[in-house]
Amino acid sequence: MAYGDGPLIVQSDMTVLLDTSHEQADQARLALAPFAELERAPEYMHTYRITNLALWNARSAGYDAEQAVDCLETFSRFPVPDALLTNLAETMGRYGRVSLESHPAHGLVLCSREEAVITEISRYRKIAPMLRQRIDASTVEVHPSERGRLKQELIKIGWPAEDVAGYVDGEAHPIELDFETFPWALRDYQQQAADSFWAGGSGVVVLPCGAGKTMVGAAAMAKAKATTLILVTTTVAGRQWRDELIKKTSLTPDEIGEYSGEKKEIRPITIATYQVLTRRTKQEFKNLALFDSRDWGLIIYDEVHLLPAPVFRMASDLQSRRRLGLTATLIREDGREDDVFTLIGPKRFDAPWKDIENRGYIASAVCTEVRVDFDRGEQLVYAEAEARDRYRLATGARAKTEAVRRLLARHRGTPTLIIGAYVDQLREIADELDVPVIDGSMSTAKREKLFQSFRDGETTCLVVSKVANFSIDLPDAAVAIQISGTFGSRQEEAQRLGRLLRPKGHGDNTAHFYTIVTRDSVDARYAAHRQRFLAEQGYAYSIIDLADLDPAADEPDPPRDATGG
Repeated sequence: MAYGDGPLIVQSDMTVLLDTSHEQADQARLALAPFAELERAPEYMHTYRITNLALWNARSAGYDAEQAVDCLETFSRFPVPDALLTNLAETMGRYGRVSLESHPAHGLVLCSREEAVITEISRYRKIAPMLRQRIDASTVEVHPSERGRLKQELIKIGWPAEDVAGYVDGEAHPIELDFETFPWALRDYQQQAADSFWAGGSGVVVLPCGAGKTMVGAAAMAKAKATTLILVTTTVAGRQWRDELIKKTSLTPDEIGEYSGEKKEIRPITIATYQVLTRRTKQEFKNLALFDSRDWGLIIYDEVHLLPAPVFRMASDLQSRRRLGLTATLIREDGREDDVFTLIGPKRFDAPWKDIENRGYIASAVCTEVRVDFDRGEQLVYAEAEARDRYRLATGARAKTEAVRRLLARHRGTPTLIIGAYVDQLREIADELDVPVIDGSMSTAKREKLFQSFRDGETTCLVVSKVANFSIDLPDAAVAIQISGTFGSRQEEAQRLGRLLRPKGHGDNTAHFYTIVTRDSVDARYAAHRQRFLAEQGYAYSIIDLADLDPAADEPDPPRDATGG
């Protein structure tokens, strides 16, 4: 093997450095992404880490150790440490050596061809109570109710179980994709995603926002032909699901129920919000009974990376049901990615954002960081503030409002979203610019009215809180201006960019994503962390100063309000 000119530097601590200036950097990034996680992404040298979970996700998706080793050796600048290659192969090899299966006489069983492995597992204190009798040297009976929790404990001790115990069909219900009423077609990657999910029976599909995850869900429903429970982030998102299913499948409005704060309908296809499911009444999650209200054949978790902990616990009791998770990113800010793997299923399909962009299915995104300064008074207040207050002060620098004005002038008349985390800041900017603001206190009906006004072109600018982060379909939005975020949340950065990625139906298929950051503050540090996920997807941020935004540009026309005035 010849070395000396590759873009990767592979280190014995399971980290991999990627030289982004190298001509083969994009090829190496795509080859590395299935089995390594991005940790840091400064301008020229990105750091990846090869983790056990990433290796097991890759293995469950059919990616083997030979492919991983070939990637490292093909693109490495220096010889790859033998110990790393050995560790990589052995870690990937552990997946599938233990399996959960269905036994004709004993029901759910845990199996391994290696007697020593079953013996070792059976002796763990937390696992032993989940097991019943030892059937033979390689098989032990499992309490059926412990299927999910057993998989959680097995992954903690380094024995990820391949779950091939099968699934109940649930209550049958006819569902077909309708390609004729409103002519459309499944894209090839959507069909591949649905097929990969169905072949595995449960798991997660990762697609960028705007790439049509709802249609993957619809295709899975058409395969299942069964009652389906769909869990979504908001009522607005749920109604978008309903509208798409009515438009593109054989389902009628009477077959689809809404289970939210406003309605409690249980029908063959029921769409529920995470919020209503996790609402406490006298310390109880009464609405979780929805999981048992019908003999569901399929459960779809939209934005699965946001799955709340109480729903996770219920998910461990639903292991006999087919489960599909949909997301743009498997990053969870609570670090519970392994729970997604064990309780929903491993990653079954992952399409690189840039690949889908290059094919024209999502908009091309230009990401820019605009740096502003505190004024003298703000700088002193910030310096004297307690650490817990500094981020809020940094995100509220007055220069950000001027930056927003100049960006609106630069993109005059273009459908624009101004996005932030602090409602008081958003309301102040909305008042100064005389544009509508949408936040969590607004009723669902009013939100839908404003979103529809934006879609119809009556309103060209909206100020939105994080209620618009997820599953909101605003296909014409072409500019987003981010003024504050949830600290260093990478998943939020991905979701906000995703608001712009719907392909534009006219002319230029380019979107602009701006993040306004206060220099020399924690705001800048958090912004760098937030951008890591997008860097992994192949996006690069350019950095400009407020002064680079032409202050002499004509003032923008006043954004049209919701009445078209």
